Amino acid sequence: MRELTKRFGELTAVDGLSLEVEKGEVFGLVGPDGAGKTTTLRMLSGLVAPTSGEARVAGFDAASHAEQVKDRIGYMAQRFGLYGDLSVEENMRFYADLFGISAAERERMSPELLRMTRMDPFRKRLAGRLSGGMKQKLALMCTLLHRPEVLLLDEPTNGVDPVSRRDFWVILDQLVAEGITIFLTTAYLDEAERCHRVGLMYRGRLVRCAPPAELKRQFRDGGYRVRRVGQREAATPEQPTLEDAFIAFIQEQEQRAQ
Repeated sequence: MRELTKRFGELTAVDGLSLEVEKGEVFGLVGPDGAGKTTTLRMLSGLVAPTSGEARVAGFDAASHAEQVKDRIGYMAQRFGLYGDLSVEENMRFYADLFGISAAERERMSPELLRMTRMDPFRKRLAGRLSGGMKQKLALMCTLLHRPEVLLLDEPTNGVDPVSRRDFWVILDQLVAEGITIFLTTAYLDEAERCHRVGLMYRGRLVRCAPPAELKRQFRDGGYRVRRVGQREAATPEQPTLEDAFIAFIQEQEQRAQ
C-alpha cells in the first residue's frame, strides 16, 4: 500500500499509510481504539474505497479490482456472520456455496479443515451453541474454504479464552508454513510478539514498524516489570516486554499531541 488515506468527512481515519508485507509473513497492526486498524483492513479487502492512495493485495488494486482481490483473500471481521441456527457443517456448506466452491472440492476441504481445527466432534452442533473460541475456529474455517492467498484478520481472538487463543495461533502457524500471508490486528501484545513484524498506529498514522525485538529497543526510556514475591520483597526486574514498550509508545505520542 502507498499513501493509503481514508477520510470520513472531517475525520481522517487512515492518514498516508505506506507499507509492504511479504508473502508468507505474519504482520500485526497494533494501536489504541480509533487508530484506524479496522478501516485499513476494510480498504485492503475492497469493502471500502480509499479517499486517496492505493492498496495492492495479491497483485491487484483493492479498489479497482475488488472482485479479483476478494477471490484471493480471506477476510475475518470482528463479528463474522455465522448463523446460529445452522450447524457447523451447514455454515461451512453455506459459505462454500457463496464462494462458488464445487461440491467435490467442498467435500475434500471440509474434513481437512475440521481436523486442523479439532472441530470434527462438533460438526453437528449449532453455531449458536458453540463457545467463543469454537465460533472463531468456525469463522476461520469458513474463511479458508476457498484457499485464500492472504488472510485479513481483525482482532480474531478478542474475547477468546487463553486456551482457545493458543489453539488459534497453532492453526495460524500451520497456515503460514503452507505459504499463506497473514495481516492481522490485535489487542493482545503477547500475540503481537508472535508476528514477524509489527506496525504501531496512532490517529491514523503508522508511527513505527519493525520486528517486535527491534521495536522494544527503539524506545528511549527503558521499561521494567517488577514481580512481587512478598509484601515487603520484590524480585529482580525483568526485561521489558512489547506491552511495556507499547504503553511507553502511547504515552510518548500523547505527550507530543499536547
